[in-house]
Amino acid sequence: MGEKEEMKEMFQELTGFEKKNISLRINGVPASPMQIVQAHTMCERQSYMRDYVLNDKGDVKEVWFQNITI
Repeated sequence: MGEKEEMKEMFQELTGFEKKNISLRINGVPASPMQIVQAHTMCERQSYMRDYVLNDKGDVKEVWFQNITI
C-alpha cells in the first residue's frame, strides 16, 4: 500500500472516531482528522505514537497523537 492510500485510510479511521464523538488531539491540542493526517504527511524525521484514552467503561473516549523523534 502506498503512502497516499495509507493517509486516506488513516483519514477515514479518524473521521470514524470523530463521528463517535471521540476527541482527537495532537501533542495535547484538539485536532481534526485532516490536521492529524497533514502532520503525518509533513513530518520526515519524526513519527507520532497513538495513545488511547479510555472512559470508566473501557471505551475509547480520546485518541492522542504524541510526536516522537526518531
